[in-house]
Amino acid sequence: MPKIKTNKAAAKRFRVTGSGKIMRVKAYKRHILTKKSAERKRRLGQPENLYEGDNKRIKKLLGI
Repeated sequence: MPKIKTNKAAAKRFRVTGSGKIMRVKAYKRHILTKKSAERKRRLGQPENLYEGDNKRIKKLLGI
């Protein structure tokens, strides 16, 4: 059986923690930042756990 190739687009967007959870980067912090509050921009900079419903699909893309 051949190995499953890692989807490189997914590998650049998601990281796996030591406990096996998948982290994602939040959206809406690229441009038009002047109208967003400092608190909101600070929160957007923090990585977040992936939604449980997407875990199976993303793990398959990452070859886990």
